[in-house]
Amino acid sequence: MPDAPSTQPAAPRAAFVSYSHDDAAAARRIAEALRSAGLEVWFDESELRGGDTWDAKIKQQIRDCALFLPVISQNTQRRREGYFRLEWHLAEERSRLIARGTPFLVPVAVDGVGERETLVPEVFLSVQWTRLRDGETTASFAGRVKSLLADDDVARVSRPVISEITGRE
Repeated sequence: MPDAPSTQPAAPRAAFVSYSHDDAAAARRIAEALRSAGLEVWFDESELRGGDTWDAKIKQQIRDCALFLPVISQNTQRRREGYFRLEWHLAEERSRLIARGTPFLVPVAVDGVGERETLVPEVFLSVQWTRLRDGETTASFAGRVKSLLADDDVARVSRPVISEITGRE
């Protein structure tokens, strides 16, 4: 049976910054630099408000974002448990629903953490990492994220139809 045309609205062309709270300062620098470059960024410190159902809102943003930027560091190595690990798992699951070669994951290392020994989902190791010491974002990185968000392949990334797999949306 051919796919029915999508009636879902176009996904926002936003980047989701996922981080351990130990790396909040570095993640904040990345988010602020990307916003200064005119990009839409979802960063929990500035998006969540009192009374929000934060868990549901974060999960929705991961389902809807065009790019997922996990901030990886020695801090994430030390933290064997944390909410950021759930975010990473959700992004890993979503990446399985996205066509191969479609940009979605943009891992960012903010210190000297090595890729080989990191405790990250394996799919994070399948794409090139960016190194931004302490979250100091370069113009070339902001430009790269901007070009990925403008890419037609990224524009086609929208909220996946989970019901095909799980029976629910």
